[in-house]
Amino acid sequence: MKPGVPICPCRRSALKMSSAATALMVLCPLTGCLNRPLAPEKMTEGLVWQIDNETLELQGSWDRIGARTLLIQWCAVDNISFVAGGPWPQAKRLPDWETIARQPWAENVILGLAGRSDENAARADVAGLVAVSEQLARLPTPLNVTGYYFPVEIDSSWQAAMQLGPLLARLPRPLWLSVYDSANVGAETLATWLGRWLPADIGIFFQDGVGVHARNAAVARKHADVLIRRFGRSRVRVIAEAFRPKEGGGFRAATAEELRTQLETYDNLPVYLFDGPHYVSENLVNQLALHR
Repeated sequence: MKPGVPICPCRRSALKMSSAATALMVLCPLTGCLNRPLAPEKMTEGLVWQIDNETLELQGSWDRIGARTLLIQWCAVDNISFVAGGPWPQAKRLPDWETIARQPWAENVILGLAGRSDENAARADVAGLVAVSEQLARLPTPLNVTGYYFPVEIDSSWQAAMQLGPLLARLPRPLWLSVYDSANVGAETLATWLGRWLPADIGIFFQDGVGVHARNAAVARKHADVLIRRFGRSRVRVIAEAFRPKEGGGFRAATAEELRTQLETYDNLPVYLFDGPHYVSENLVNQLALHR
């Protein structure tokens, strides 16, 4: 892995500040220059929910740190459906969709369709997942669905992704895919590769890779800025990994300081936390929301 060069996330425009405003400034964790702390309500645009049998009851106040959109990674996975009436067998317990629909952090919902928990299995079964997804997208829910997400993740090592266009044309719009840079080809190369085949009406969720230590937040910010320049702000959103590798294996939730630094680097970007129910606890929300 090539080390990234930190880029200061601070705004470079001149600001006229009163002495009271100056007192609120903090040191940028990347370069040491002065930077305003990010207001809690501007930290995120949304959160991601990776449904599993142990995480069916969503309880939290993620709206306190800005979340108004819920990205549901999938509503059916590995031949099990978490919505009634789908083509796959129904899970023993379903989420309380009525209650979720009333939450402020689920004001808008991007509904993930059919997926596989194993990436290779998902990529090998794209046509089958599209067929199931077509049926899932037609099911009624109490959610305010404002878009759809096809949960087969994209990176440049998967060259067969360039053939996805005709299959994805069968799914409803607005439609989103997630993209990551596993090979660290760099922002410009990734954007050029996507530009060669990605249909113009599909949006990009860029996975920052910070949680798996693939890159730091400053380098991820550069990726996002390049993608926005290439595809337009309305087509690009950032998934901020709210976890970190755990000593001995597995992952832990990011600390408040780790996550705050990450989110401050993404100031003015549309950010979604991956994932809220598993890694962004109420205690963590409190620490982020109360920090000034």
